[in-house]
Amino acid sequence: MATEFTVGHDQEWTINFNYEAWAKDKVFHVGDELVFKYTAGRHNVFKVNGTAFTNCTIPPANEAITTGNDVITLATLGRKWYICGVNDHCANYGQKLVITVLEESASPALAPSNPTAPAPNSAHGISGSRYQLLMAAMVALAFLAI
Repeated sequence: MATEFTVGHDQEWTINFNYEAWAKDKVFHVGDELVFKYTAGRHNVFKVNGTAFTNCTIPPANEAITTGNDVITLATLGRKWYICGVNDHCANYGQKLVITVLEESASPALAPSNPTAPAPNSAHGISGSRYQLLMAAMVALAFLAI
């Protein structure tokens, strides 16, 4: 089941917020959604690579996501980087987020239909083939004694 994460929680997507600390205790999976909430025109969101993230390199303006309620579905595994491209919000005010996306979370496995049933003959410590061999030997001895 997918999880929706509002980036920055109550603070939303803004300057002077520690997004590294916000993301630290969260686990992101393929299929989850990041929601970037902000006042349109004051901020934006760019999906960037690791180098652009580190250097706060702003991509071309036509690559910006700018609605103020931007939903990004995490579609692939690996590291994901996001920055604000308004003025110096990334470089001087820390408005950037990096996360690691893991495999899609699996649904719980079905329990076995009879999990407590012992393996055949395991309760007696004798495997089926040894028991049968012992019985055959006793029958053979009984016929020899007659």
